Amino acid sequence: MKNLNKMMKTAQEMQTKIAAVQKEFETIEVDGNAGGGMVTVTMNLKGTLRRVNIDPALMKPEEADILEDLLVAAVNDGKTKAEAEITRRMSDIAGGLNLPPGMNLPF
Repeated sequence: MKNLNKMMKTAQEMQTKIAAVQKEFETIEVDGNAGGGMVTVTMNLKGTLRRVNIDPALMKPEEADILEDLLVAAVNDGKTKAEAEITRRMSDIAGGLNLPPGMNLPF
């Protein structure tokens, strides 16, 4: 019974830590870049786009399709970076837990 109580306490502590980290995801920002930095987007780890910076050289009507492609690429780069940061932070919480393959936090 002692092990069960200890396991429940550990689970509750982890749940509290996960909730705190997920709240932080709203304030932590990552930058996504494309076109050698000609397009940069800033988003939080929840995926909310905060800022877009576009090199003025791309602001030509005849190059709109290039700008659109670079914007999509920058957002996707930001999303990839956000997901990597989330994975890193959640694995820090999981610490010494030996979770089965494929089981990730949060459950």
